[in-house]
Amino acid sequence: MASQEKATEASDLTFPAADVDKDLSVQNNKSLEVDPKSSEVATSLEIEHQAGVEQKEKEKKKKDALQTLKTTIVVSAVIVAVAGVVFAVTKKLREK
Repeated sequence: MASQEKATEASDLTFPAADVDKDLSVQNNKSLEVDPKSSEVATSLEIEHQAGVEQKEKEKKKKDALQTLKTTIVVSAVIVAVAGVVFAVTKKLREK
């Protein structure tokens, strides 16, 4: 029994009483208390995430530009090949 009373006294000293109405009521509690360490961690994670997103967007734009260039080259090569075939066929038809 004596140890239980000491534990109760120690817990009363360790944990201060909370004003539940003040802490949980939005109308009464106008100030927002923020833990600075967790706020810094959250901010740094958000910055890292944003930097990663920006990096991916840059890579995507670069890849899109390269893909557009490749497509343009392939289409141009096909057009040149078709034009060559047309000239070869018309030349053969003129010879006959």
